[in-house]
Amino acid sequence: MNRLVPAALVAAVAGLAGTAAHAQETPRIYGLLDVAAGRFETPGTPATKRLLNGGMSTSFLGVSGSDDLGGGLRARFGLEAYLRVDEGAAGRSAADAFWSRTAYVGLQGAFGTSLLGRLPTPLWLSTTMFNPFGNSEAFSPAIRQYFGAAILGDSRWNNSVGYSSPAVDDGLRWNVQFNAAENSPNATGENVGVNALYSSGPFSVTGAWQRVRNSTTPLPAGFSKQDAYQLGASYELRHVRMYGQAGQVKTRAAADVETTLYQLGAVVPLGLGFVMASYGHSREDSAGSELLRRTFSMGYDYFLSKSTDLYAVFMSERVTGLDSGNTVAAGVRLRF
Repeated sequence: MNRLVPAALVAAVAGLAGTAAHAQETPRIYGLLDVAAGRFETPGTPATKRLLNGGMSTSFLGVSGSDDLGGGLRARFGLEAYLRVDEGAAGRSAADAFWSRTAYVGLQGAFGTSLLGRLPTPLWLSTTMFNPFGNSEAFSPAIRQYFGAAILGDSRWNNSVGYSSPAVDDGLRWNVQFNAAENSPNATGENVGVNALYSSGPFSVTGAWQRVRNSTTPLPAGFSKQDAYQLGASYELRHVRMYGQAGQVKTRAAADVETTLYQLGAVVPLGLGFVMASYGHSREDSAGSELLRRTFSMGYDYFLSKSTDLYAVFMSERVTGLDSGNTVAAGVRLRF
């Protein structure tokens, strides 16, 4: 090694390493636990009375940290694992890897943030930010119709490189993400996604696009690619915040599928909580046939503290050709 690297340089690197070690922050452990109980019914299936993990938010455990490198540059890492609190198990299901919510390392500075690993997609981020039920996979019409029915693959991509522009209080921000197929058997190429978000006073708007060409789950026969487009907006009036989304998902395979999606919603403060209402409508066209999905959710979220809230939700879903499903549930969510 000494023949290749001057001794002075070795000493300098050693000194920098020692300085960086002192600048490291203590890793932070954090997470969220959310469990609901109720009567759950999806269209075409019998109703069941049970506990549900992750009603308003999917439960998870995370650890993160950073290292101040000086000059405004910081190294970051994060690992997050989904949890099934009702079963005391990791993952949304047994198919998930342990750190399947996020796993990344990267750099942050005046240039923005660049991360490498398993990351949430820009389309997922835009969808969660512009509907009243946020990232609720159980109750949000937008999440259920986009990521539960139309979108191929997961809301997170493995083997990703992501970039986020510097965060500001108001104005324009954007995110871009690429993932490598890495010889996956379910692949025709790489995935790419991008979104832009603009906020000015009470008004916010987003636009997102992604192209899926590989997935950790099987793809349709003859699959070539899937393109998804979405516009979202919100506006805050004196006593209500309004939300709207419109999008289209086009899947190119042996049987092409085009899905058009809309969502309208509102959040109204009431006491120490919020009343939330959202209606989602999707129309799936394939081989001359049409499939409609209509989902309406209404709920109340009551905050006992900044970290703990109680919620109750009614959700009605209808799908062409199936009996309707009605869900009534209540739960508790704790952040730590």
